[in-house]
Amino acid sequence: MPSQSGTAGRPPRSALATGPGPFRPGRLALVALLGLLAVLPGEIGVVTRGALTDAYLQVSVFVAATLLLFYGVERAWHVDVGSLMRRHRRFQVPIAALFGALPGCGGAIVVVAAYSSGHVGMGAVTATLTATMGDAAFLLIATRPDVAAVVLPLSFATGILSGYAVDWLAPGRLATAAAPACVPARIARPRARDFASLALAAPGLVFGAMLLADTDPAETFGALPQWVALAGIALGALIWAASPVDAITSPQDPPLARMSEETSFVTAYVIMAYLAYEYLITLTGIDLGQLFDTVAPLLPLIAIAVGLIPGCGPQVLVTTLFLNGLIPFSALIGNAISNDGDALFPALALDPGAAVRATLYSTIPALLVAYGVYFLAPGLF
Repeated sequence: MPSQSGTAGRPPRSALATGPGPFRPGRLALVALLGLLAVLPGEIGVVTRGALTDAYLQVSVFVAATLLLFYGVERAWHVDVGSLMRRHRRFQVPIAALFGALPGCGGAIVVVAAYSSGHVGMGAVTATLTATMGDAAFLLIATRPDVAAVVLPLSFATGILSGYAVDWLAPGRLATAAAPACVPARIARPRARDFASLALAAPGLVFGAMLLADTDPAETFGALPQWVALAGIALGALIWAASPVDAITSPQDPPLARMSEETSFVTAYVIMAYLAYEYLITLTGIDLGQLFDTVAPLLPLIAIAVGLIPGCGPQVLVTTLFLNGLIPFSALIGNAISNDGDALFPALALDPGAAVRATLYSTIPALLVAYGVYFLAPGLF
């Protein structure tokens, strides 16, 4: 996440965020509220525990597995993105789009950091912001891999075209920053919490795979899957509340620590989306399907507008609505192309004007693709 805006003497955001104690008070209060909702008797408690179990087994365990694999390979191969972009200037746009298309916001944030140092052009940052789906990609991959197999390559291709178009029509770059865009706190070695996260995620991944295979793990293992899920959620919530970093970890950190930290951050957003949906549907009885049917032609536009909001929370909610059959694929693809996830924050901190231009550039292809799908392939997925 952003740490500098070029102001001399300003400490990194990661240092500001850690606070004087092991926990961040605001996050700890949210964790306490979540725990209270989960143990309440009656319908609220049942709905909360069900949503938390689904969030962990349907999303978090797959996020953990993906991140551990990605960061393990990155550590083994000694990937240096800045050096890669400098060596292949002619291919900066497709490289930036590829990093943006990777699930999560890490790849896009790395490109934005290189942009802030003057190593890549506006086309590259537009390509990565257009291609990224942010943390919502994890949710889609885990629950609808067939849809993800269409959305991610389409976003990648759109990012490349958009990046080259921007370099041709509106070339430019940010001035070199006085310090790196992202200075995450360092984690020297794997901690007990990291090993505990892996110990819970391993069986959770088995249960999650059973769900993907349309098999209820409770029929075989009884209450064990829910207990593993709730324990995993509780541990992840505490890691999130005590995290020394803001979503993005340092490439020098151990892969296991990076996995537990970033999975907890993604899970926080997923929990919010799952609970918002379950509370809205179960506790209020609102028929969102009927409500959205009345404004069907506007749904892609609304989803694209939501994509302009920085961060991944709103985008996870849009993906959740699609997965529950409440919005069409055209709205999902429009949001996937227009949203910039957490990668927009570093750009906003360094140069708000350039950041706004970059995210507005991504709305043009989002509108074209979304309404192209809406009118030409309305029944897709």
